[in-house]
Amino acid sequence: MFKKLNPLLHSQLRLAIMSLLVSDEKAEFTYIKEVTKATAGNISVQIQKLEEAGYLTVKKTFKNNYPNTTAHLTPKGLNAFEEYVNALKEYIK
Repeated sequence: MFKKLNPLLHSQLRLAIMSLLVSDEKAEFTYIKEVTKATAGNISVQIQKLEEAGYLTVKKTFKNNYPNTTAHLTPKGLNAFEEYVNALKEYIK
């Protein structure tokens, strides 16, 4: 029987954000925007959803007098991502 896929991670943009964080543990908002080619507003909404789920934390600072937002992967987020990938593997066996 197939495992249910995590609906939070099944979104293309949220999955892309989590994939970036799995490989780097943290990523600046501008980098996420550059790589995903998504709008700032859409990224903000998706990051907020992932933060509310406890999958990442957000740190807001200033860099050269400009606001700088960095997303950090949490252990819960890493675990959810790994479970999602393992569930997908069951689908392709």
